[in-house]
Amino acid sequence: MAVHTALYQPDSLVLLLSPGIRQSGELFKKCTAIYQSVGRPVAADSETALTVTLANRSRIVSLPGKDANVRGFSGVRLAIIDEAAWVMDPLYYAIRPMLAVSGGRLILMSTPFGKRGFFHHEWVQGGSGWRRFRVTAEQCPRISAEFLANERARMPAAAFDQEYGCEFGELEGAVFSYEQIQAALADDVEPLWA
Repeated sequence: MAVHTALYQPDSLVLLLSPGIRQSGELFKKCTAIYQSVGRPVAADSETALTVTLANRSRIVSLPGKDANVRGFSGVRLAIIDEAAWVMDPLYYAIRPMLAVSGGRLILMSTPFGKRGFFHHEWVQGGSGWRRFRVTAEQCPRISAEFLANERARMPAAAFDQEYGCEFGELEGAVFSYEQIQAALADDVEPLWA
């Protein structure tokens, strides 16, 4: 989607974000490999280890997962957050305003990391503005049933369910479950102080 947007929507700014710069760089390498595999149909004006600028004025920029390091971008056509469950909430909230004027798209890709953070919130309570796709390891033809059986035998059930089954598990060490906390909340209680 990043490469397609940059190629077919001139003057697009595409941001690739991950928890760390190494992961963002890996995602960027995948994008440049796709760009090269389709024959580089729009010439590149400049290429660095983390940015490509095309002759149609589109850019794909890879950034680390720190909100202080991503500020200053505007008019973002597409923002992709990889391993979104591992990205801290402030980064997510720093990215959202960048899409306001452009009407850009936001894609969150991740396996779960417990019932916490913006990724879990958007998955569970994000409303109809999101399209959600859940693909488990069993649905992936590149992963064999034998491999998954081996992994299931060697991993704690909660870890396996999270990594391979896309299940949001309880946070390790939590005293109360997510459901117990949600059941204790109420919107109809008037505050004690105005």
